[in-house]
Amino acid sequence: MKKFVLFLRLNWLKIIVVSLCVAMLVIISCFLLSGLNSYFSLESFNRRQITAYMSFFLIIGIFTAFVQMPLFFGMHYYFMQGGGLGRVGLEKTEKAKLNIKWNEVIGMESAKREAWELVRLLKDRSMLKTIGGKIIKGTMMIGPPGCGKTYLAKAIASECGLPMLSAVGSEFVGIFIGLGAARMKSLFKQARALAKMEGGCIIFIDEIDSFARPRQAEHGMGGATDHNATVNQFLTELDGLRQTENNIVVIAATNVPEDELDPAIMRAGRFDRKIHITKPNLQERKELFEFYLSKVKTDSSVNADFLARKTLWFSPADIDNMIREAGLIALRDKRNTITMKDLSAAYDRITFGLKANITLTEKEKQWVAYHEAGHAVIAYLTHPTNDVIKATIIPHKGSMGFVFQRPIEELYSPNKEHLLANIKVSLASYAAEKIKFGTTSSGVGGGRGSDFANAMRIAYAMVWQYGMGKSGLIGDFYSLAGQNGESFISNKTKEILDQDVQEILQTCMKEVEDVLTQNRNLLDSFAQELFKKQELEFDEIVAIFDKFGLQSASRKSLTT
Repeated sequence: MKKFVLFLRLNWLKIIVVSLCVAMLVIISCFLLSGLNSYFSLESFNRRQITAYMSFFLIIGIFTAFVQMPLFFGMHYYFMQGGGLGRVGLEKTEKAKLNIKWNEVIGMESAKREAWELVRLLKDRSMLKTIGGKIIKGTMMIGPPGCGKTYLAKAIASECGLPMLSAVGSEFVGIFIGLGAARMKSLFKQARALAKMEGGCIIFIDEIDSFARPRQAEHGMGGATDHNATVNQFLTELDGLRQTENNIVVIAATNVPEDELDPAIMRAGRFDRKIHITKPNLQERKELFEFYLSKVKTDSSVNADFLARKTLWFSPADIDNMIREAGLIALRDKRNTITMKDLSAAYDRITFGLKANITLTEKEKQWVAYHEAGHAVIAYLTHPTNDVIKATIIPHKGSMGFVFQRPIEELYSPNKEHLLANIKVSLASYAAEKIKFGTTSSGVGGGRGSDFANAMRIAYAMVWQYGMGKSGLIGDFYSLAGQNGESFISNKTKEILDQDVQEILQTCMKEVEDVLTQNRNLLDSFAQELFKKQELEFDEIVAIFDKFGLQSASRKSLTT
């Protein structure tokens, strides 16, 4: 009965219009039936003439009804009142379908703690009254994609036992002025009706930045007017929630920074709670792997702890995708269990992409092998925080080969030693080519992500921003760059800063050449093994260095 009342409340206008149309059709049919006898009693010429006139007027009527009338009246009245174009493509998620348990939301413990207070207030009405009857009406989830914002919103609704209306911000952007505001009005109208019937309702708007950007001045095309009207309607609806206690909570999600949204939306009293969601840390990644791996068949070689360390900066969606990709690889090999090798192959496919259709000559392969061996040897022996987990001379994404490193733990503020180590690793390919062949190739430069580009970018940041130059000049000199190419830095200061950059690069290059020269046998052995196998995984890399009795610098730093 409640659902029937809700249906009448939301669709009463449509029911009346349809009823009137049906009544008119019945009346017209009666007149037509009564006139059929007179029609057939006419002579054939008169009947053909009447039929031609009726066909002409029928075509005009159809054209008017389906094209002209909706464009004229629909845009400005009926469609703007919540029907037709003004209706949002909403997905109403019933309480029974929202069966996401709170303990199944993993990989975002900090965000869960923030969201739990909202859950408690929605569930415990007595607690709500003791604090003055005010509830958090708006909650904004801010964070990178794939980190579980939508999943957390569904878990909140499931835990509270409330239905949820979900929409996407782009649904409030249209080609007609006023369309976004009408759709916003339609959304909240349905939410209020649901809240009265179910005792509460949650509105979830994903990608709210699609319409919630700062309002703008109109430049004559009407786009800014529609955008401003949508934002204004949204603000009005949010404020209207406070006049009657309907238990409506708005949860929004966005990937953009908070300062890129309209300040009026983000002010206190509208979105009172801001939940910042980040990518999972090491422990959370381990829990995510254990959760997703429990849903598939794996063999004893699968190690969730190692996978968590390998997948630094992976989002929950990335981890889920990696396990599904590993399952597909196992199926291709006609196996019903996932192995560590499958997961490693899935990781490579997600991180590096498919292998490129490039065939290298034997000479090029040898050159690339020494190029990558230089990276690997310097990273392994000198980098204080990174593990070398893969080396390959199989082309991927336009690169003829690569050495992949991962920090042994999350670092959010790298120090000078870490930055210098990154420069040395980038320059190592140049030094290795020079030591082996007496000359160098274009592989060290030629793009934004090239070895030289990385080294120079880090060195410039150290000198121009972090105060790490030899001259002792301190300050963020980048901040002194003005508008339109202007600069507030003297030419003398620029010259000193440039000298500091070159001093860092030259010093690092000298240290790299010394290390590679002292370990020439290791460099040759690594390059030859890489040339023979094409790819080397973590265990194979460690085995090469173990033969020479050498331990990685990152492991040494853990024991000191």
